[in-house]
Amino acid sequence: MHTGKTAAEIKRYRSGDAPVDFKIADWIVIMSEQDKQNGLRVRTEVMGETFVARAQANTTELTAPLQEWINEHAWGSTWQRQGLPRSTRSLVTIAMLAALKAPAELKGHVRGALNNGCTPEEIQEVLLHSIVYCGAPAAQEAFRAAQEVLDEWRG
Repeated sequence: MHTGKTAAEIKRYRSGDAPVDFKIADWIVIMSEQDKQNGLRVRTEVMGETFVARAQANTTELTAPLQEWINEHAWGSTWQRQGLPRSTRSLVTIAMLAALKAPAELKGHVRGALNNGCTPEEIQEVLLHSIVYCGAPAAQEAFRAAQEVLDEWRG
């Protein structure tokens, strides 16, 4: 959404020195851009610079809107909520990715969980717990993905 406001006008608005003619649409653009920037910061803190740099380098014209959405909404909004600590969010995410049989994403989030202070034992417990609710095939796939990351992490 473009509101017709220039970058300079938005900067003036943020500094508190803007005219009164800002509309709701202007707020949406400002908040959206802040969420994207905050999201990129949080994504980098959790997933690591290498992971985020690779995701950005692999962005194509087709996937650019997806990357923007992920930064703005997943990382810029959801991951910044105060209701759960990041380590808990990481463990919940691992459980959901195990259920979805999404090993590529799971690997990234196992690394993120380690970056967020989760222990290999906590990750193991979440994956064991997933057997009951997701089934053995999903849990086995998740364990394989997690093992690959933990082997790299250990050394």
